[in-house]
Amino acid sequence: MDKENNISGEKALIEERRKKLDQLRDRGDAYGNSFKPKNNASSLHEEYGDVSKDDLAEKNIKDISVAGRIVLKRVMGNASFATLRDASGDIQIYVTKNNVDESVYEEFKTWDLGDIVGVSGSLFRTKTDELTIDVWDLEMITKSLRPMPEKFKGLTDIEVRYRQRYLDLMTNNDTKKVFIKRTKIIDSLRKKMNESGYLEVETPMMHPLAGGAVARPFVTQHNALGQDLYLRIAPELYLKRLLVGGFERVFEINRSFRNEGLSTKHNPEFTMMEWYQAYASMQDQMDLTKDIILNAAKAAGCELKIEWGDIKVDLNNFKQSTLSDLVLEFNKELSKDDLSDKKKLQNILTSNKVKVEKSWGIGRILLEVFEATVEGKLIDPTFVTEYPVEVSPLSRRNEVNPDYADRFELFIGGKEFANGFCELNDPDDQATRFEEQVAAKDSGDKEAMDYDQDYITALEHGMPPAVGVGMGVDRLVMLLTNQSSIRDVLLFPQLKS
Repeated sequence: MDKENNISGEKALIEERRKKLDQLRDRGDAYGNSFKPKNNASSLHEEYGDVSKDDLAEKNIKDISVAGRIVLKRVMGNASFATLRDASGDIQIYVTKNNVDESVYEEFKTWDLGDIVGVSGSLFRTKTDELTIDVWDLEMITKSLRPMPEKFKGLTDIEVRYRQRYLDLMTNNDTKKVFIKRTKIIDSLRKKMNESGYLEVETPMMHPLAGGAVARPFVTQHNALGQDLYLRIAPELYLKRLLVGGFERVFEINRSFRNEGLSTKHNPEFTMMEWYQAYASMQDQMDLTKDIILNAAKAAGCELKIEWGDIKVDLNNFKQSTLSDLVLEFNKELSKDDLSDKKKLQNILTSNKVKVEKSWGIGRILLEVFEATVEGKLIDPTFVTEYPVEVSPLSRRNEVNPDYADRFELFIGGKEFANGFCELNDPDDQATRFEEQVAAKDSGDKEAMDYDQDYITALEHGMPPAVGVGMGVDRLVMLLTNQSSIRDVLLFPQLKS
């Protein structure tokens, strides 16, 4: 019954607001575009926030104009207060019969929360010392037909916050701050890469083959060509073609797509930054990755000791260890020899309720043990090295132990943040790995890659030795804004219908 009453009440409010809109239309005042604000709320507070009441009166600051949404309103007979919210913040306005035409004032009294208005006037401080615009001219810019969320309850329905992000941004300054920080973080990534001599490039988002990472792709249809295309899983194979072409340092901040489930950690559409450098070492790139993250923390205004949900992360404390050493450290029942014992590793997975697929070799099983028993416990930043070649189809083999790849992943707060490796530039080895991926796909592995003959042809022309890194931007933003769900750092996350 309460829900029905709410719907009925909202319909009545909308009907009443539409009547007001009709009156504006009759006068030709609906949805105007002539008001041009000279100021914004934030700049007024920054410039005059510390100026005393008497000094402000002496300065006689006139010709101030601001446009924004009415988010608070107090009508008091011949004088009224309201709060306007623009993109930068809030500013109070004071409207009286003494300063504006009486008919304008009476109409202002009927304006609703959510209406977008423009005001002009002078600055003063109220008896409560709040910086305020004393209005001498005001106009309706956009009539709001739907009521804003309640002032005190706010927008508490998490589903509505995600599905109608505009309402969340309209009413929740904390949400707005997260996305302003996101932009600053991405700007810092781009600036760091430019300073480090990398060239920013753009590569295709629709690929003729599924490749670049081990993940299930989205499939789409190109009608004119009459062929299937795949939304990119990663830009890797195209960026490495640029290394073949002669660019030695390239990066891309890109949207990638993986046909996976929805969770607090995963969205099927996400942002990555990938970069590649010829003639670099893995250590070079781990150092650069660390610098990128510390630089982003500075841009976001973060301390290096960060609270992320219920854990504490120390960005002063970057560590490095091999995958095998970490598996032994967190699984005391295992010996070094047990790392090649398929049965013992499978027993650990079974006890952790992980289903073992028939197609998995010892390398994949070892990785699954790491993910089940170690990954979530790596709280401070940890570079994990020496991954099995079986789960690193694009990585260069380690020269000392060819069963392992020259690869690293960075974990922070128990989550993967970056994946980097020395690139495989041997075309014959790469062809063999592609063949293994095709065999895995034929055996039912929906995440396995296709055989990319054009990429093999490119490698046959010669690609310089290089290291490439992919870093999850959304997860970095989650860390630096203390958000527990990826949906809270995506303006419009994917949701079930």
